[in-house]
Amino acid sequence: MLLNQLSNALDRAFGADVPKRIGVAVSGGGDSMALLDLLRQWGRAEVAVVSVNHGLRPEASDELALVAAYAAQHGLTHEVLQWTWHGVGNLQNAARDARRQAIVAWAKDHGLHHVALGHTQDDQAETFLMRLSRGSGVDGLACMSPVRERDGLTWLRPVLEVTRADLRKHLRENDIHWAEDPSNEDTRFDRVKARQMFETLAPLGLTVERLTQAAAHMRRQQDVLQWAERQIGALFEQDAVGDMVANRVAFDAAPEALRSKALVAALCEVSGQSYPPRYRPLLAAIKSKTPSPLHGCLILPSEKQLRVTREWAAVRDENTPVGAVWDRRWRLDCQAETPAASLKIKALGQEGLAKIPNWRDTGHARQSLWATPAVWQGDTLIAAPLAGLTEGWTAQLLRT
Repeated sequence: MLLNQLSNALDRAFGADVPKRIGVAVSGGGDSMALLDLLRQWGRAEVAVVSVNHGLRPEASDELALVAAYAAQHGLTHEVLQWTWHGVGNLQNAARDARRQAIVAWAKDHGLHHVALGHTQDDQAETFLMRLSRGSGVDGLACMSPVRERDGLTWLRPVLEVTRADLRKHLRENDIHWAEDPSNEDTRFDRVKARQMFETLAPLGLTVERLTQAAAHMRRQQDVLQWAERQIGALFEQDAVGDMVANRVAFDAAPEALRSKALVAALCEVSGQSYPPRYRPLLAAIKSKTPSPLHGCLILPSEKQLRVTREWAAVRDENTPVGAVWDRRWRLDCQAETPAASLKIKALGQEGLAKIPNWRDTGHARQSLWATPAVWQGDTLIAAPLAGLTEGWTAQLLRT
C-alpha cells in the first residue's frame, strides 16, 4: 500500500523521465528511515543517502549510525555532512538553512538533480496550523508542495500524503530500527505545540486529514493567484542598484491579494530571505504613505512608484574582503590594478554618501545608495561604483 502511494507520487513527479539516481536526506528518524526503505524497494532509481549532523545533541551520532548501518546492509552510498552553529540568530532557522545549503552542495558535487525528503501528512497539518496561528494568507497556508524547484535542485516529498503512524507501522513490519528525536516532545517549539493540539481539535473535525485537505485547497487557490499575476505582468522590476520598483498606479489598481504577493516577492528578492514577513506589518506597509522598514528592507512609497530597497541597518555590519560576495548578492571588482589586501567591502552609509558630491547624478534615492556596497580602507572611502564614485571599480548584481 505505502509502496504504491510512493510510486504514484514519483510517477506524478517524474512522468516518463525517471532519473538514474536520486538523493534522499535521512536523519535516522522514523519518517526519513521509512522513506529510505520505500525508495530502495521502489528500485527504479539508484539511491544516494545523505545525513546532516548539526552537532547539537550527543545522540545524533548514534542516530546517524542507524542510517549508516542500513545503507551498508543494502549496499547504498551514505555521506554525513557536518555543521556547527555559531550562536547567531534563530537556531531552528539557522539549522534548517544550513541543512538545505549543505545538501545542495552535496547533490551538485555528486551530479544529483533530485533529493527526496521525508515530510508527511502530519508535517503538512502541523505547518498549516502554525501558519494559521500567524495569520498567513493563501501562500502560507498552501504549505508544502510534493515537488519544488529550488537552488538548482528538484526537491521531492513522495510521502507527503502518508501519515507518520503508517510509516512507523511499515518500519515495525520490516524490522527496521529508527530513532526518536527528544526535541519532538519539547514544547518550547511551536511545531510540538501544534502536534499536541490535534487531540484537542479532533472532536471539532479539525483532524490531520481535514487540515491537509484545507492546505490542498489553498494550494489550488495559490495556482489561481499565480496565474492572475502572470496575466497582469510583473508589478516590480529590478533597477541598477538592486531595488525592486513598481509603478504606483499599476500597483494600486491590482487586487489586494496580488499587491501583497508581489510585495512579498520583492522583499524576498532584495533581502535574500526565503520566508515572507508577517501579514499584519506587510499590510501596514502597503497602506503606509511614509517609508516602512520591513524584512531587512525599506519600502519607499511615492505618488509615481513603490520602491523596495535594502535597509542600511540590515547591512551596516556586513564586512567582506574584496572578491567575496557582499550581502549575498554583490561582487565588486577593480579593473585598474590588483587591490590592496587591506581594502574591505562595506555599506556606503550616510557618511560615505556625504563624501560623494555628485551622487544625485546617478538618479538613485539616497536611502537606496546608503545600503549599496563600497570599498573602504579603514575609515577612508575608496570607491562606491553604484553611487558614482567608480575609481576603476565595478559592481555586479549576482542574485536576480
